[in-house]
Parts: sequence; structure tokens; C-alpha cells
Amino acid sequence: MTDFDNSYARLPDRLFARIDPDPVAAPQMILFNDDLAHSLGVTDRDAAVFAGNVIPDGAEPLAQVYAAHQFGGWVPRLGDGRAILLGEVVTDHGRFDIQLKGAGRTPYSRNGDGRAWLGPVLREYIVSEFMAACGVPTTRALAAVATGERVQRERAYPGGVLTRVAASHIRVGTFQYLTAQDDDEGLRLLAEHVRDRHYPQARTMLELYSAIVAAQARLIARWMGLGFVHGVMNTDNTSIAGETIDYGPCAFIDAYTPSARYSSIDQYGRYAFDQQANIAGWNLAQLGTCFVGMMTQETGSQDAAIEALTGVLNGFPALYHAAWRDVFAAKLGIAQPRDGDEDLAQDLLSLMAATGADFTNVFARLGSDKARDEFTDRPAFDAWNARWNARVDSAPDRAAMARANPQVIPRTHRLEEAIMAATDGDFSKAHRLARVLVTPFDVADADRDLMAPPTRAEIVPATFCGT
Repeated sequence: MTDFDNSYARLPDRLFARIDPDPVAAPQMILFNDDLAHSLGVTDRDAAVFAGNVIPDGAEPLAQVYAAHQFGGWVPRLGDGRAILLGEVVTDHGRFDIQLKGAGRTPYSRNGDGRAWLGPVLREYIVSEFMAACGVPTTRALAAVATGERVQRERAYPGGVLTRVAASHIRVGTFQYLTAQDDDEGLRLLAEHVRDRHYPQARTMLELYSAIVAAQARLIARWMGLGFVHGVMNTDNTSIAGETIDYGPCAFIDAYTPSARYSSIDQYGRYAFDQQANIAGWNLAQLGTCFVGMMTQETGSQDAAIEALTGVLNGFPALYHAAWRDVFAAKLGIAQPRDGDEDLAQDLLSLMAATGADFTNVFARLGSDKARDEFTDRPAFDAWNARWNARVDSAPDRAAMARANPQVIPRTHRLEEAIMAATDGDFSKAHRLARVLVTPFDVADADRDLMAPPTRAEIVPATFCGT
């Protein structure tokens, strides 16, 4: 496949278990990311490699262990129950993990089968590549392979394997696992690994924690700018590298609803759209507890360590709001954000919520008569539009708007159509979405039907994790 240099495999083996993928019956390539392969130096396109049937030279397959708060409940030992890290590749753009998701049972599978069915594989491939195209930090998708086997969930589905690429797969839960084990040495080694790999500018543990906090603030603001609802923001789904990871029950808002939630397992809205920043802060607080011992060694005082870490954590809301303002200023075509711009953006969102306007289409059509058509209360929009025109002097920064406002998004009903077709062996809809959504700011006339929100009959009320 490519040359590997596996730094995570050189960490203490209590952080992982070495295990090979389980071969599958009849691997078939469904989607392959040529551009990403080129940037990684990957030349192999053999479906057997991306299904786990053939282990590339230099790979050191392993499954990572971690813990988690899942919906607020503590689970002291989890891990990659269906994912196997082949290794890391080093490029001019940095070091990247290559992982097979759905590659078979591991010591952390608990009662699971270690497999993935094709639906979640296609969803993650399509959505993660859309996010990358929008400039959102994210894991990437290199390949989606059908296995030729059936996977039993509520019924039997065709199996699949996703090849996922990430800056790393280290999570808040990785630190939590070692903290729960009172493994001070392991924590220090993991923290040094994270610093060297992701935040080399950090000279102290406090600077490392600060960098992670800032990365999360920027990430969540970018989510909010796309109407993205992750759906399962557990601490094991919070990447230390500041990337979006694990796209199981995710969705994008159609008619704007601040409290939107779609995940079938998020019964009480813990991870609703308007709670994502709060939850990110909560997750970072759990990470902060893992740094107390290391900070105490640096400062010589536990009280001083806790005070310093708390100070960094308390700065998260301001970092997030600054990032949010920048994101929405760009969406409004404001080149130089200033006081009052946040109110302008929030007032538009409130108007959208009151009238059920489509989140994506409103922003994509600002500055044209078509934006007005999205609102049932058009006089209210006209009043807001007059304020906006006054703010941008009738000449918004259209280049910024074009980069910030996708014309098309992975709408849930379209993803479901593609997945259902794929279960019957028709991959044409998945191919089309994968093609269109990697250029979401420039949509050909033949693909403009993908911009339409769902009709009442097409609405998908709930999304599912797929495990």
C-alpha cells in the first residue's frame, strides 16, 4: 500500500492489542478516493487490502483501548470493537493513521461481531468527504468495500469495510482509560506522543491542554456553521486532534430548529444541535481531570494545577463564541467582524426558526431574491435584509460567502435513498452523492435537485448508529 512508520505501536502495549483483521468472503470496491490516495502515496487499489484480507508490508495492525462517558454514564473500558489500525503513513502534509472500520472482532468487541454493514460505511464515506471539502477538520475516507457477507442487525444487511484516515485516533477517552488505571507513566507517555504529533508548539502540559481546548472550540463552531448535528458526542468520540470523528447517527438540519436532534439513542437531547458547544466543554472538563497529575508534577502543587486547568477550561466559551462569530460573519459576507455582527446572525437564525426556513438554502441564496422565498414571513425577512445590506454596504464579501455557504449538503433523505439502493446492489446513488458533495460550492445544473429539502413524505425522523 505505502510505507508505514507506526509511532503509536511504539507506545506501551497496555494502550492497544495487536490483532489482524478477519478476512471477508468476496471484497468488492464500491468507492475509492483517488485524490486522498495520491496525497498519501497510496498506489494500491486492491479491494482485498482495503477489506483486511491482505495485510500491507510494514503494517502493524492493532486495536486501541479507551474508556468513555457515554451519554454521561461512565464506562471504564471500551476500545476499537470493530476497527483495526493498520499503521501510520508520513507525508509532506503530516502523519496519518490508516484504519479499517468493520474489520472484525477485537478484544474490545464485548458482545459485538466486529463488523459494519454497508449503510454506515457509505454514510461515513460521503459525509466525511463533504466535511473535508467544506474545510472542516475531519477524519477522511479512503475506500468503501463491500464484503460479500451479511451482517445481522435488526435484519441481515450486506457487510462493508471503511478505510478511514485520521491525524490520529486518540480520544479524550484514551486519556480517561489511563487515568482510571492510575497509570501515571502511561499518561505522560501518551501526552508526550500527542504533543509531538499534534501540538509541537506546546512546551508544557498546560499549553498542550490549552491547544486541545482551542481546537475543539474551532471545530464545534464549524459544525454550527453547516447545521451539522453529530449525534453521539461521547468522550470516546472526541478526537484529541480536533477532528470530527465517528459519523454514526449524524445529520444536517433542513428546516432550522435550534434544538434539532436526530439520533435514535439520544432520547433526551443531550447532544442536540444547540447543546454541542456545552457538551464539548463538558468533555474537555473530563480531559482536564486527566491532566491534573501531570500538571501537579510541573507546578509542584495540585491546587495550582487545578486552578490553571480550570482557568483554561473557563476560557472555552469565549474561544467558541469568537470562532462562531467568525464562521457566521463569513456566511454573511462580512470581511471584518465587529460588535453587533453576532446579533445580526442570531436574528436571522431566530427568523429562520420561527418560519421553518431551510438552513442551507437561506445562506446559499443570501443576496438574491431566492433567499426571500425561503421565508413565510417575508416582511420580517425584508426588515432583516435591510439591516444586512446596511452592514455590508450592499457589497458583501461574496468570495467569503461562497467559501462558507455550500449549495448542497448530505441531506439525510438522500443518504437514506442511496443506502437503501446499495442494499439491493445499486451503488449509482452513492456514487452520485460522493461525486457531487466533494464540490459542494459549485453544483452542476444536472445535480441541482440534490439541493432540495425533503418533502413531508421524505423526512427521515431518526438516524441510527449502525453498530
